[in-house]
Amino acid sequence: MTEIDPITLAVLSGRMEQIADEMDATLFRAAFNPIIAEAHDASHGIYHAQTGDTLVQGKSGLPIFVGVMAFAVQAVIEKAAADGDLEDGDIYAFNDAHIGGTHLSDMRLVQPYFRDGELFCYLASVGHWHDVGGAVPGNYNPAATDVFQEAFVLPPVKLARKGVVQQDIVDIMLRNTRLPLSAQGDLNGQLGALELGVKRMDALLDEYGTDTIRAALGALSDRAETLMQAELSALPDGRWEAEDFLDNDGISPEALPIRVALEIAGDRMVLDFAGTAPQCAGPVNIARPTAVATAYVAIKHIFAGLPANSGVMRPIEVRIPDDSLLSAEFPAPTGGYTETILRMIDVIFSAMALAAPDRVVANAYGTINALSIAGKRSDGRPWVMFSFYGGGHGGSIESDGLNHGNAPISTATIPPMEILEAAYPVMFRQWALRPDSGGAGRHRGGLGAIYEIEVLEENGAEAFLFGERGRFAPKGVAGGGDAAVNVFGFEHDEGWGTPPMVSKMRGIKLRQGQAVRLETPGGGGYGPPGERDADAVGLDVVRGLVSEEQADRDYPGWQEDQG
Repeated sequence: MTEIDPITLAVLSGRMEQIADEMDATLFRAAFNPIIAEAHDASHGIYHAQTGDTLVQGKSGLPIFVGVMAFAVQAVIEKAAADGDLEDGDIYAFNDAHIGGTHLSDMRLVQPYFRDGELFCYLASVGHWHDVGGAVPGNYNPAATDVFQEAFVLPPVKLARKGVVQQDIVDIMLRNTRLPLSAQGDLNGQLGALELGVKRMDALLDEYGTDTIRAALGALSDRAETLMQAELSALPDGRWEAEDFLDNDGISPEALPIRVALEIAGDRMVLDFAGTAPQCAGPVNIARPTAVATAYVAIKHIFAGLPANSGVMRPIEVRIPDDSLLSAEFPAPTGGYTETILRMIDVIFSAMALAAPDRVVANAYGTINALSIAGKRSDGRPWVMFSFYGGGHGGSIESDGLNHGNAPISTATIPPMEILEAAYPVMFRQWALRPDSGGAGRHRGGLGAIYEIEVLEENGAEAFLFGERGRFAPKGVAGGGDAAVNVFGFEHDEGWGTPPMVSKMRGIKLRQGQAVRLETPGGGGYGPPGERDADAVGLDVVRGLVSEEQADRDYPGWQEDQG
């Protein structure tokens, strides 16, 4: 194998990351729907030609896609091997979540990259399309009992053959969406990102040669493995357990446990999810690829300085029990995967807090609150406002938690109110921090938010909510307190109502002038509340982040102790 000096390796690492970053930026600028263009719910990367393992991923995309897209590429590798017709210029497209992970809203495009007639690697693009059919606009159907009630299912098919896009495949995709113009724009943006990736890879290999780049990719994965082993070796050996719960599956009111046992022995780690609830009827199931990728996201948060490639996970064994909601089989519904993977991250953090509390933050707010409001305009055109909403992050050993952040499964941003109001017939009556929502602690949890959204369209609208944390609050760690739970309400002619399933509901009818209201959770606190500086408590009260009554309950005597 070609030997590479450390300086050249660092340069090549930056160059390849830049390719993925530029692919990200290309799609963000070209996409039609705000979930990609504004919220950056997408990702691009470079993947191993034989295994599909992640080699390089862009820094702007969703971290969950780092691990899960490797499974998507593996699915294409298996499909191409079975068909025996892989060609330069081919592009595969699919959204099947049981094969490629996450959920059906995420459209995956995978392209083999050839160099001098030989397969060198794969390039891939994934983006959250605004609508891909199904019973609920926006595809977060809290009452789904199979994938066919969630969205149109596309298995891996050739979208392009030898560089020629297959229009019949495009026609099928666009016929299965309420918003074909949006889907066409997003598809073109993804194709443009792949085209740019090919050009940048050509230029890189022209400059450095195939052998050097192949050696660099192998060296980067090996280095990531070595760094991970060093991190684990610095932690105490032992076994620590944690559990948390999902409110329900949207069908039955029973809570669903998610459990993990974290074991460290030398330079190895095991994450064992035995004891987690079995596969359920509703759409909080996830497929095994999603569960493994989620473990990777949690590890990347705990060991933040490590590179984003598959080498990081070589010293870590992830045990996912068969027949659990973390290893759901087709056609089990998976539309609410975001809620389940957030709880997986929470239990991993809670277990690690017992082993090395300085490494983790308290639980974040733990739900994306997928809210879809849809209807028809006066001229008959359909509109679908799908978005996710922020909440508080957990306190840490260093500081209070972030107020009104986005979920720790992503680096996405919450679409701005101005963008949503400009695109859809709605008005935000309120978009504000939620006082008293962060958990108490030496370092307080961040605050959640209050969103109140009024329908302006004279034809009214229908709303659908897929949330969590309505029953089980985000937890504090190292002695910190829990945060406030999620609260959702909607207006009707008799006043305000709440969902029977607490955090999930479909078919909420809204007339013009009526609204929905979200009060999102805060983050858990870090460390005993009695250790919080009294002046910090006073400042929270003055700023309106914590009420005086709440401060008296959480921090007794704080007023007497102020400087």
